[in-house]
Amino acid sequence: MPSAAVMTDPLSITDLVDWGPIPTMLEGQSLTSGRLLWKGPGGRPEAGLWVCTPGRWACHVTADEFCHFLAGRATYVHDSGEVIEIFPDTAAFFPEGWRGECTVHETVRKVYMIR
Repeated sequence: MPSAAVMTDPLSITDLVDWGPIPTMLEGQSLTSGRLLWKGPGGRPEAGLWVCTPGRWACHVTADEFCHFLAGRATYVHDSGEVIEIFPDTAAFFPEGWRGECTVHETVRKVYMIR
């Protein structure tokens, strides 16, 4: 049995890996970085820390994702018009197939799990 993966104090982690720009930008240039905590066989599930700078981009969720936003501010708008406001200490679940736009107003930092 594998041992547990642990990330202590994700708000203070500064040695992040550059994960590049968001490829579906609509306005600005959101840059992403993070730290992988766990990746299962075949790439799923995956858990880690993700950081994204301000900008607006098209969002298409390709696998169920649970997020706990630790810092920053963003707005997700589903194609149906539903608005989700993100601020520190917001937890959200985005189901596979979710489509819309994301506007990051202040750099966000979240811990996530994709299955």
